[in-house]
Amino acid sequence: MKKPWQGRFTEKTSRIVESFTESISFDRRLWKYDIEGSIAHAQMLARQGIITHNEAKKITGGLRQIAQEIESGKFSFREDLEDIHMNIEAALIQKIGDVGRKLHTARSRNDQVALDLRLYLRAESGEITSLIQKLQGIFLDLAGQYFGLYLPGYTHLQRAQPVLLSHHLLAYVEMLQRDRERFSDSLKRINRLPLGSCALAGTTLPIDRTYVAQLLGFVETAQNSIDAVADRDFAIEFLSNCSLLMMHLSRFAEELVLWSTEEFKFIELPDAFTTGSSIMPQKKNPDAAELIRGRTGRIYGNLLNLLTMMKGLPLAYNRDMQEDKLPVFDTADTIKACLSVLIAMLPGVVFQTERMQETAGAAYSTATDLAEYLVKKGVPFRQAHELTGRIVLSAIRQNKKLEEISLEEFRKYSPVIQDDIYRRLSVADSVGNKKSLGGTSPSEVKKQIKRLKKLIQ
Repeated sequence: MKKPWQGRFTEKTSRIVESFTESISFDRRLWKYDIEGSIAHAQMLARQGIITHNEAKKITGGLRQIAQEIESGKFSFREDLEDIHMNIEAALIQKIGDVGRKLHTARSRNDQVALDLRLYLRAESGEITSLIQKLQGIFLDLAGQYFGLYLPGYTHLQRAQPVLLSHHLLAYVEMLQRDRERFSDSLKRINRLPLGSCALAGTTLPIDRTYVAQLLGFVETAQNSIDAVADRDFAIEFLSNCSLLMMHLSRFAEELVLWSTEEFKFIELPDAFTTGSSIMPQKKNPDAAELIRGRTGRIYGNLLNLLTMMKGLPLAYNRDMQEDKLPVFDTADTIKACLSVLIAMLPGVVFQTERMQETAGAAYSTATDLAEYLVKKGVPFRQAHELTGRIVLSAIRQNKKLEEISLEEFRKYSPVIQDDIYRRLSVADSVGNKKSLGGTSPSEVKKQIKRLKKLIQ
């Protein structure tokens, strides 16, 4: 098949250049969206009288046959045809003759590829959102299953205050909810039809872009033909959303790695999601969690890749923009794989309840409750904080827990301390009394579980 631009040239394209510039090796995965867009375009051309309805019918039938061939694996992709657009167009012309040559009327590969990528990202955003929702559901199930189990909360990776494990798990549900909202909000900018912008200036032919938008389910039509073909903001935003999501998944993966160590011993990971050592027979390595953590760097790199590629491009389309697809495809594949692994792995994680309960009250984790007790007795917070620090220091020196300090000793630091202090120093009291909105008390966490269940449905 001749190149679509061959009329201007006197030499054939070098095989080296064909190999260097081809994108069919990776953009073939856009075939479904390319055909979907082409069918809508043909229907519009017929409706506007630019081609006949019979011609549109032949084009549509041929495109559907090609779709079946690709789906069944019978279609042969050719590198010399460069990309998915030319491969499908060449196959169409071979099937239905010169009528197939009319399909490209009033469009360019510039607006065609922008359309395909938008359709692809719309579908991928939906799949990713669905997986996020499933993962949220598993976190909520675990929060219900282990409700009432205490866990040491950490700041600076030092034991800080006791919390409910359910409360800790709900923090990830909140993060994932923000991720879902971001993907959903991004659809407003993905769902803008670029087709009909042609190479960059529009067309003299009487096309109806609004009709094509309706056929393809776009809520808006790109209003500036130059911007429509030059824009990859929507792809960058998708990668940004994925980067934030991967950051959240990586943080959880890091906790799975930490919690499964002998030093923490908070969880037991399922054997099916761990591996052994080639030399140390006793090892059980959290490889799946580590790889989620590690692949976060790939997602960040893909975002930087696309930002860097776009930053110096003059308007409108430039061939550099062919390089948008690999980072986008890799990101979508990676993010779905990581979500799928966590969805499959989490239900099999066993939480070591005794170990968690034992450590929740250690390291003077209820010291803040002592300070707040003093505040309730009228002591200014800064003074209460200092007094509590001195009490903790004394307890450390005596190797005593706070609840083992006698009332007489307590009163040496402040006469306002009464025997009701002992009802503030247990883990159960510490957790149960934190009833502020969003706090870790069982009553508040129950409300949050109920709210989040409604939110993710």
